[in-house]
Amino acid sequence: MSEAVIVAEDVSKRFRLYHERNQSLKISLMRGRRAAFEEFWALRDVSLEVEEGTTFGVIGENGSGKSTLLKCIAKILRPDRGRTRVTGKVSALLELGAGFHPELSGRENVYLNGSILGLSKRDVDRKFDDIVSFAGLERFIDTPVKNYSSGMYVRLGFSVAINVDPDILLIDEILAVGDEQFQRKCNEKFADFKNEGRTILIVSHALGSVRNLCDRVALLDHGRVKELGTASEVIDAYLGDVHTDRAEEDGAGARWGSGEVQIERIELLRGNGVPGSWARTGDTVTFRFHYNAKTAVQRPIFRAVVLRVDGIEISGPNTRDAGRVPDRIEGSGFIDLVVDHLPLLPGTYDVTPSVHDFALLHD
Repeated sequence: MSEAVIVAEDVSKRFRLYHERNQSLKISLMRGRRAAFEEFWALRDVSLEVEEGTTFGVIGENGSGKSTLLKCIAKILRPDRGRTRVTGKVSALLELGAGFHPELSGRENVYLNGSILGLSKRDVDRKFDDIVSFAGLERFIDTPVKNYSSGMYVRLGFSVAINVDPDILLIDEILAVGDEQFQRKCNEKFADFKNEGRTILIVSHALGSVRNLCDRVALLDHGRVKELGTASEVIDAYLGDVHTDRAEEDGAGARWGSGEVQIERIELLRGNGVPGSWARTGDTVTFRFHYNAKTAVQRPIFRAVVLRVDGIEISGPNTRDAGRVPDRIEGSGFIDLVVDHLPLLPGTYDVTPSVHDFALLHD
């Protein structure tokens, strides 16, 4: 077993939520009391260990305490209870460009930001060309950063932070900075870090990136560790919970169109014909769409759109492309979409059915 280089033991952090503020000493004296507030615990008894040379992810909903935990580990915040321990040189990519002065040039801000991150002028001199090249800002390095686009700004901040050569890299929600080319360079840099045996702690909502990069993942829920395990196990459990919550909220689901035909419900039938709520990759499955046609409809087209939970469309087969268009429907019935070998990767997906006219112009 490798040594744990990041340790959080029963970490709890609270903040005050003020419902009113005393704007001056005079107002405080007139009221005769302090401004009213309530305590909000962003973290409660969070314990985890990150072993040397591993990539560890922290996921969860907004407000679950992910960034607060990272700031406690980076020593930006002090826990109210518990303690954190970090062994090694740390670089924290929490707010890219923090410390940049808008009136200074990119060159001057590289030296300024480098000093904030603990580099000497000699260190920055030695790394300067690599920093500028990585950011791709050779032509603009002597331009004041107030004239930079937001993408240029964060690319320069990321480049400075990642070229500090840390033992431990802390990353908060910046896996998708810059354009496609810059993101590829970032991913290659992360891969180099992993190959060199450095430790990375990532907080992110980009579950695909977390699944690909991380060895282990912790799921936070209202400031507590809800799940802890391998990336695939924890992410799949999280997506399953999100899917269940959304199903409960949505009820029968959203409807649109003119309403001549309604899809009343969907069944998932596994290869043996038994209804279920899940299937494995490679299984034979049938999606059965139960419909009710209030009036006779000629040559309707049934379509099923498969979506990831982040809204990206995976597939959208329809009966016209398949050459299986019914001549006419009326009343209640069902139509089956049979998939011999389910090609989806592990995860949670939405299946949205719809009915159209033959030209696919009318819902």
